[in-house]
Amino acid sequence: MTERRHPRLSLRWRVAAAFGLGSFLLSSVLAMATWNLSSGYLLRQREQSAVRQAEVNARVIDEELRRGGQGLDELLTGLTTGPDSTILLYRPDELRSSGRQIDLAVLPQRLIGLARSGIPARQRLVVDDIPVIAVTLPITSGGIGYLELSPTLQLDRTFRFLSAVLIAGTVVSGLLGVALGAWAARRALRPLTELTAVAHRIAGGDLKSRMPERADPDLAPLARTFNATADELEQRALRDARFASDVSHDLRSPLTTMLNAAEVLRRRRAEIPGTAGRATDLLTSEVDMFSRVVVDLLDISRSDQQSDERSLEPVDLAGLVRNVLATRSDAVSPEVQVDSSAPLVHADRRRLDRVVNNLLDNAERHAGGTVRVAVLRRDGQVRLEVDERGPGVPAELRERIFERFARGTQAGSRGADSGSGLGLALVAEHVRRHGGRAWVQDRPGGGARFVVEVPEATR
Repeated sequence: MTERRHPRLSLRWRVAAAFGLGSFLLSSVLAMATWNLSSGYLLRQREQSAVRQAEVNARVIDEELRRGGQGLDELLTGLTTGPDSTILLYRPDELRSSGRQIDLAVLPQRLIGLARSGIPARQRLVVDDIPVIAVTLPITSGGIGYLELSPTLQLDRTFRFLSAVLIAGTVVSGLLGVALGAWAARRALRPLTELTAVAHRIAGGDLKSRMPERADPDLAPLARTFNATADELEQRALRDARFASDVSHDLRSPLTTMLNAAEVLRRRRAEIPGTAGRATDLLTSEVDMFSRVVVDLLDISRSDQQSDERSLEPVDLAGLVRNVLATRSDAVSPEVQVDSSAPLVHADRRRLDRVVNNLLDNAERHAGGTVRVAVLRRDGQVRLEVDERGPGVPAELRERIFERFARGTQAGSRGADSGSGLGLALVAEHVRRHGGRAWVQDRPGGGARFVVEVPEATR
């Protein structure tokens, strides 16, 4: 059972998310502290104001009662501070009220009991959907209880506005934290992005790519170390290519002599009987294979050098394929399929010629020949397909066969048809030099299909 892997955020977005979360948490703490302090302060101020107002009203009523209380009703009407305020006087034999009329049943019984008994108290409650502060006080004249309901609508609106501002500020702070984190991460990771781009170019064959020099004391050592490593890699690649080229060139003269001698032996083969004849066959086949290895090594040493832009030209790939097939002496000519409009590629003709020949040679040596060769156009790419007759290439070998000196299932074998192990490596190298890629896949109906794609030339 395969483990299911969940996609992870990139480092840049993880940094941005961390900034955003930190900013959100900090803003939340500050918002909660601001809410608790401000709401508590405003509420205490409103309660104190309601208590002071109730105390003043209670004294005024007490003085009126001491004078006889004839103008009590008019006084109560004048003491109400607004349409939503209510004043209740609990006398032993009656209940007088002024202001907004309410149903006494909605008031807490404990509060009514405190008011009747003249015990000072205060309480926040909601009466008929209006928030109020209830204040109970004693009136000394006549054993009267006083209850005043002061509305807090303005305070509640202030609380709602304050909470909305704090919530919006917290959300905005979190978003700004994400934006700041993304900006900071982009700037902090810019050297890493440049390093990745330079490393990608070097992996693609551009060994002269380097990181720019940095004045930053933290980044300068990284740039110097990377550039020194790239210099060493370039020098080593050049030494290896020069070594292969020098060895191959030095072998050309003795190889020419050996080839001529082998050709003489091949013509006189009928005159060499028995064991000497079999040794002659073995010698000539080994000389032929040695010749192919030397030629391939020379081509590899050239491919390790940078491409000469002057050798690039518009090439009709379909025409090139037909010319290659016409010059070959294969037993069976393959089917050729070409799109109606001949696609052009901006390429080195010699390298493309070698790509086509190597693919056909590979099919001839290892798969019994080529069934079909196609030149197609696919989304701005020119596609070359070579279908083989053989059983196909196992999935585990489809990448290895494009490596140097890889012979697939014939690794370790020797013979005239075993190949040098460099043919497909040269195909991959030449195609990569043209900005394309090469791979192998299953052919419909069985066998292998070698595919090459290179960018189409702009006319």
